[in-house]
Amino acid sequence: MTTLASSQLIGANFTFQHHTFDACLDAMHKFGFTRIELWGIAPHLDVSRATGSDVTRLNRVLRAAKIGVRCLTPEQVAYPVNIASGDPSWRDASIAHFLRAAEIAAELEADYLFLTPGRGYENAPAKDAWSRSSDALARIAARASELGLRCLLEPLQRVESNVANSAAELDELLGELPGDNFDVVLDTVAIAVAGDSVADYLSRFGNRLAHVHIVDGTPSGHLVWGDGTLPLGSVITELTQAKYAGTLTFEAIGAPSYALDPMGAWQRNLTAITPFMDRTEDAA
Repeated sequence: MTTLASSQLIGANFTFQHHTFDACLDAMHKFGFTRIELWGIAPHLDVSRATGSDVTRLNRVLRAAKIGVRCLTPEQVAYPVNIASGDPSWRDASIAHFLRAAEIAAELEADYLFLTPGRGYENAPAKDAWSRSSDALARIAARASELGLRCLLEPLQRVESNVANSAAELDELLGELPGDNFDVVLDTVAIAVAGDSVADYLSRFGNRLAHVHIVDGTPSGHLVWGDGTLPLGSVITELTQAKYAGTLTFEAIGAPSYALDPMGAWQRNLTAITPFMDRTEDAA
């Protein structure tokens, strides 16, 4: 296997946050996607406020478009959503937010609920935030498992979190969690900032590496392929040589212009990745 199967590349509503969800699905259909990573943000899906009828309507729209949900990714890097918060009320509300997200993901027949470790106070011991994160992740994963979902866990950049920022720290955190309901996300910017590599993720996580965010950076940033300096082609090549069987998508939300022209941002990404894709599936 020297190229990625076209079915491994999935869509997402990243960059479409200022457009209707219908417009996003129309775009994903035009690009040939049958699965998406669903970013849980308003106006597409406000996890905290969505009623049962809202979710039913969203499910109906997805079914009509013949697009399935690979994972539901609730917004979670900025306050008030933070499972490692040192404020008990914010933390409890954040855990409740993810428990509700798990219910929505199950109703949408998603494969995964996407999680990150949160962050603690910078002027307090990081180990305390780590403990709060580990406890919350275990509780959320247990509920997800009851609903027939697996969880994805992604380490964050140091500017985003003081809990788990590298492959080694993610491995340690996963080792503390009970059960076996977590798989792993590789983010190309996160590995560059942490000094990690594709090989680090493959050696530590093997088949638990299930999802990849392809984003460019300098090295930080969530940029369209070509707007940064990261060796994304080499990343794709390493994954294919290792027979990576998971999914990939683009998370280009690092420049305001992308949200003004999301189709253009996606087209540039797709043009860049096409040489690394197996198009025989399309021909079939």
